[in-house]
Amino acid sequence: MKFTKSKLKSSTGAELQLYKMKSKDRAKAVVHITHGMCEHIGRYERFANVLADNQYNVVAHDHRGHGLTTASDAPLGTFSKSDGWNKVIQDVDAVNDEIRKLYPDLPIVYFGHSMGAIVGLSYCIKHSNKIAASALWNSGVDSGLLLTVYGFLLKIERMFKGSDIPSQIAKKLAFEDWNNKFKPNRTQSDWLTRDEAEVDLYLNDPLSGFDASNGLWGDVLEGVRVGADDRQIAKIRNDLPIHMLAGGKDPCSDNGKAVERLYARLKKMSIKDINLTIHPENRHEALNELNRDVVMQDFVDWLDIRFA
Repeated sequence: MKFTKSKLKSSTGAELQLYKMKSKDRAKAVVHITHGMCEHIGRYERFANVLADNQYNVVAHDHRGHGLTTASDAPLGTFSKSDGWNKVIQDVDAVNDEIRKLYPDLPIVYFGHSMGAIVGLSYCIKHSNKIAASALWNSGVDSGLLLTVYGFLLKIERMFKGSDIPSQIAKKLAFEDWNNKFKPNRTQSDWLTRDEAEVDLYLNDPLSGFDASNGLWGDVLEGVRVGADDRQIAKIRNDLPIHMLAGGKDPCSDNGKAVERLYARLKKMSIKDINLTIHPENRHEALNELNRDVVMQDFVDWLDIRFA
């Protein structure tokens, strides 16, 4: 099946691009998918089909500054000229409200990959009462010296170049450094997945792989700071089921260790139902990896236990 598309006006002023797929059978729940940095939800259609085939409706959206979502304060690669992180969370909440209108009797499962997982953690902190479960994949949130250094360098770059300019410092410290882990490189995005065909699809996608602005990187760091604060994650209700996953060769998540550290912190907060899987050979994009069929089926099995 193909996604059906529509627009949703958010209170932030963004015209959110919605993507929907409905199960042909009686749905058990609705999965709200959110994507990573410098990509879009169109890349998740295969995953949505697996969910729909297993009796889960799907509603998803492009974040501001990404894909087909539009906002006057959010050109491609930028969340907003100001207060970007909070606006992204408000957009997620607008979609959650829309799902409640569409499917008032179905539980909602938040699913976030990479940057979407960081967004998801902030959403859980603010609105865990509005979701029935959450999946936080392929990204952790750590405090410490590295976060401080990143923030300082971005601040200096923003001072001289402005917040709307693509961040060369962040690109070098993140994407380029991560890709260097897989030398000799075939492409600039080898770090995403072992599946070369999927890497090529990403590189040839006009809505993926663009440069993120200094402001966008700064907003994401704000989300990391929120998630790195134990006082904040303590606000998540402790009966929220959480599914976590990472690749053992994913440099974005410190080869899965950052996700393990977040898992340990959440366990310490007495989250009762939390699952962690590390796939040793996987890189960053679990849904596009060579073992994606196993990854997706495992997630469906996890859902089925909780939403039979």
